[in-house]
Amino acid sequence: MSVPEDLNIDRIANLARLALTDEEKVKFSAQLADVLTNIEKLKQVNVDGVEPTAHAFPIYNVWADDVAKPGLPVEDALRNAPEKRDNMIVVPKVVE
Repeated sequence: MSVPEDLNIDRIANLARLALTDEEKVKFSAQLADVLTNIEKLKQVNVDGVEPTAHAFPIYNVWADDVAKPGLPVEDALRNAPEKRDNMIVVPKVVE
């Protein structure tokens, strides 16, 4: 696959905050060119009458019933706290 002339791998790498070696630039340029070629092929597909979707199959929320349950006992919740006071975890002060 030939790399398109307008494909500036240095600019793309810079935007992605990537430092690429010369070998990586050659490799990724070819891979990106393949991806762009496949996108061009997808543009040729007739999608008239196809409703836009986020998923190929319908997805339904399968949530469990929201039922109140007893919480964790305070002793268990504070068991590993390095320091505790009045049933709370003591943390360093961050606001003056």
